[in-house]
Amino acid sequence: MATEAPRAAADARAERRIARIAWWGTWLVRVLGATWRIRIRHDEPVRQRRAGKQPIVFSLWHGHLLALLYHHRNEGVTVMISEHGDGEIIARIAERLGFRTVRGSTSRNAARALLEASRVIEQRGDVAITPDGPRGPARSVAPGLAIVAHRTGAPVIAAVAHARSPWRLSTWDRFEIPRPFSRITIAYSDPLYVDAVEAREAAGAVDRVAETMTATERVAHG
Repeated sequence: MATEAPRAAADARAERRIARIAWWGTWLVRVLGATWRIRIRHDEPVRQRRAGKQPIVFSLWHGHLLALLYHHRNEGVTVMISEHGDGEIIARIAERLGFRTVRGSTSRNAARALLEASRVIEQRGDVAITPDGPRGPARSVAPGLAIVAHRTGAPVIAAVAHARSPWRLSTWDRFEIPRPFSRITIAYSDPLYVDAVEAREAAGAVDRVAETMTATERVAHG
């Protein structure tokens, strides 16, 4: 009992810190984003599927989150965000920008997170997954994203953001913060369907997802 009060006080301090950082983080994204000049490439697959109310599994690198969160704000996309580290802060910023969230990742609490993501797709909602999160290696593809696409029949569409000379944090993913008035190119891939008999076979599609991400990066950089 003697330790409960200090623990509760520490939890309260941590909660206030998270809430404060999330508030300022959201403000920063909105202010910076209002100055960005965003150019879109090859978004026809996204527009076509949304016109037909067909769900999408977006694949994006963890380091590109910021620009993509701003561009897709208030669209009701569900983002899979890790419970590890600063995931709570990212989740709150995403929710303030109009996203829904699924807590977990393709490596931690994976079974529950992938089940929830699959349910969103089955209800015709879009899901965004960072296959290299939450710990990397950067630009690697964990199998969870391919398993969700296999379970639901929804295609994977890669989304890549390229900013000129962004600030980069000293994190595993070199998290990018585009500078004020940056030119940002956001590119999308053609739909990639994961046809497989079972989940184990679907997990083998990670190489195809990685190739699609790499090809889409070339479009964004071009």
